[in-house]
Amino acid sequence: MERRELLKSAALLALSPARVHALTDDTKNDTKHLWQGYDFGSVFPAKERLNQGPFDIDQDDGWQTVLYTTPSEKPLRNPGLGLLGYTWEESGPSIAVREGRQTLEDSVEKIASLPFVDVLYIRCDWRNVQKQPGRLDFDPVWDLTLKAAQRHGLRVAFRVQSSNSAFQPGQLALPEFLRSRVPMVAIGAMDKYGDADGSISGGAKGNWMEPRYDHPEYQRALGELNRLLAERFDGDPLIEFVDLMHVGFWGEGHFAGYPSPFPDFATAQRTLDQMVRMQLATWEKTPLAMNTQPDISNTGNREALEIAVRLGAWVRSDSIIVEEPIQIEELANRPPWLAAILEDGYFRSYDVAKLAVDAAGVNELENYMLHVLDLKANYWSLWTEAEHLASYNERYPRGFARLRAAIGYRLQPSWVWQRKRNGASELIVAVSNRGVAGVPGVLWLTAKSPDGSLKLRGSFDPGHPFGGALRLGSFLLPKGYAGTIDLSAEIEMRPDVRRPVAWACEQPVNADGSISVPIRPMNDPNWRKGI
Repeated sequence: MERRELLKSAALLALSPARVHALTDDTKNDTKHLWQGYDFGSVFPAKERLNQGPFDIDQDDGWQTVLYTTPSEKPLRNPGLGLLGYTWEESGPSIAVREGRQTLEDSVEKIASLPFVDVLYIRCDWRNVQKQPGRLDFDPVWDLTLKAAQRHGLRVAFRVQSSNSAFQPGQLALPEFLRSRVPMVAIGAMDKYGDADGSISGGAKGNWMEPRYDHPEYQRALGELNRLLAERFDGDPLIEFVDLMHVGFWGEGHFAGYPSPFPDFATAQRTLDQMVRMQLATWEKTPLAMNTQPDISNTGNREALEIAVRLGAWVRSDSIIVEEPIQIEELANRPPWLAAILEDGYFRSYDVAKLAVDAAGVNELENYMLHVLDLKANYWSLWTEAEHLASYNERYPRGFARLRAAIGYRLQPSWVWQRKRNGASELIVAVSNRGVAGVPGVLWLTAKSPDGSLKLRGSFDPGHPFGGALRLGSFLLPKGYAGTIDLSAEIEMRPDVRRPVAWACEQPVNADGSISVPIRPMNDPNWRKGI
């Protein structure tokens, strides 16, 4: 058996049977293909699947429309969507904190207090979460961010980096204990290659240093770190998603035009594939997100991304306007049950004084951010400068408002019918999605009586209803049931992990988020006959 196949077989041992098929299936990675119309398979097995039609009129003896709702445009903090407020980025906290004009506590609180922020995000180095083997040692920003999220009803996402240009040459991203165990490679002088203008190094002199990602000590430590982080965070409802630990600058799968630290392409491909499989096997309950960076550094990104998507990883990109056509095609045509995360670092300061306005009166950053909707994305990132973000929103409120009214998914029970079926009532629900993205996972509906004596539930097919579409599903009620049914929704973003979803409708909902549906007695003289 070839070494590559041996590694693949070993990785299967850590996976549940439901995930084995996606991993062993031939991905045909040697052939380039469009993502549009491509079958990536799904990690979500059909469970308690609702009857989703067709619901022909000749199947019933009469029907009534018992509920119809009005779409709401108000922002909702549902799982699987939102604006990400950074409490820490690759250069650290806000500029004011770095310059000593603000405390870290105040900086985190100001980001968390912004009314348009839904998720707090930490992007930090490995050294910021681990100081010695076998345990986690979080820098203060972690505790501050987690507590702020709890206070403000937000969620948290994060990325841990093995490589970061912000502090080189003086400081590497790896923790001190690992630097003596893993060989470091000088991949080039800071004033050469893609950094000839000093845009990455900030004018610093020296060599860029990268770890040998394929070294056994690096791989062992990476597995331990993911195990420790998963023991702490996997399945925690406060954690929205985790960026998969990639190779290269900022964990984005590239070396900014510099040569790769890998000895050859085959080693790079084998190593990256192994890293992807290990992390997706370790994190079973919290979504992981994979960067869609093209393979400009010959590290095997295309194959690794294909593996990640087949195993249910979300996708992300760290730019939007300057990205290559291939990334735009991939992001826009990803499997509809996978979320997409977008950011752009060019205008990270949100300084209104530095933004150009075109002939239509549109500022350049707004033009950038509204392309997020073209990609049917779920998230847009906001960097650490809370004061600038607030000033931008005051000066140009349309951008954030448009995003929050359409980003991700927005579900409502647009129509609910009751029809006679075999001497009982069948409840048919048409759930519409006015957001741009499909449901990031599987949508589950629950129909229950107010006293809890009756409780029915079932699922739609993964991703349905897609963005701008609707999906029908039905429940058969017990014979003679009349009164009220409370209808609620949940999203299964990882297999067997569900989170409640708020309906995006103007009509009032109950304290538990459900909406009440009236059920008429079977002998109601106002039944409408099918035609």
